[in-house]
Amino acid sequence: MERSTDQQLTIVEFLREKGFDDESIKRMVRRCNPLEITGRDRASENWNYLESIGVQKRKLPYVVFKCPKVLTLGLNQKLVPTVQCLATLGSRPGEVASAITKFPNILSHSVEDKLCPLLAFFQVLGISEKQLGKMLLLNPRLISYSIETKLTRITDFLASIGLNKEGLIGKTLVKNPFLVGYSVEKRLRPTTEFLKSIGLDEQNLQRVICNFPEVICRDVNRVLKPNLAFLKRCGFDSKQIATLVAGYPPVLIKSVNKSLEPKIRFLVEDMGREIGEIADCPEFFRHGMKKSLELRHKLLKQKNIHCSLSDMLHCNQKRFIAKYGLVAGFS
Repeated sequence: MERSTDQQLTIVEFLREKGFDDESIKRMVRRCNPLEITGRDRASENWNYLESIGVQKRKLPYVVFKCPKVLTLGLNQKLVPTVQCLATLGSRPGEVASAITKFPNILSHSVEDKLCPLLAFFQVLGISEKQLGKMLLLNPRLISYSIETKLTRITDFLASIGLNKEGLIGKTLVKNPFLVGYSVEKRLRPTTEFLKSIGLDEQNLQRVICNFPEVICRDVNRVLKPNLAFLKRCGFDSKQIATLVAGYPPVLIKSVNKSLEPKIRFLVEDMGREIGEIADCPEFFRHGMKKSLELRHKLLKQKNIHCSLSDMLHCNQKRFIAKYGLVAGFS
């Protein structure tokens, strides 16, 4: 009993030295009972190892607070093999350290045991082992999801809206691995119903979800509806809004104050154009203000060239310069 008390004092002293206050230490011990009987040497060894593989020193306290179990694991028996397994999934330096920082609890899972079932599940969707590795390092929380109660529910939902062809479900998940973390009933179904309500047909809905899955991950009331209200205030009618969303879905999630409103004001006040032109050229919102919109407008004005918004934007910068003979005036 006395030895256990000594160990507790030792680990508490270690954690204090690392910057944790007493309340944080109590919470960590409550969440991870083995921590209070972990020796200082093991804790220090694991701490130093995590720093040696690239976890930033300033972020290490966050990692340990989120998953105090990392200090209790056997270094060579558990921690090193797990990190080595994760390293086989990546191709760039720092990917594993980044994944651990995003989701420290990945170190407490049996990665090897979880990988085989996950790989089998995703291979059916056309996702390769290499792609799964990228998905897992980008969204390490994926390792904690149940195939039966979580992942299957997501893929069944995507299939129900017509993505069960040509590997579209797999392509969508590879593009945005974070999608699997959302609730079907609380987030994904409401967003898809919202997209239908503004006039998207089945084909356009599928295209939106495949190409910009982040749109259906946003909250309807906090993000999508306010953006829709802004577009209506600008004077777009329902048909034009459906065209805008189908042509450039991020119009529903871009910042109104920092992106949409300044661009529309520039179009009307500086370019002297009608907002209706945007409905024929939704990618207007994709272009950067200074490097594209302002620059192209300035060059056309200098040359006294008049063209449609679509002609102005339907090419990259190099082709735009060549198309309008602006090489001499371009800098």
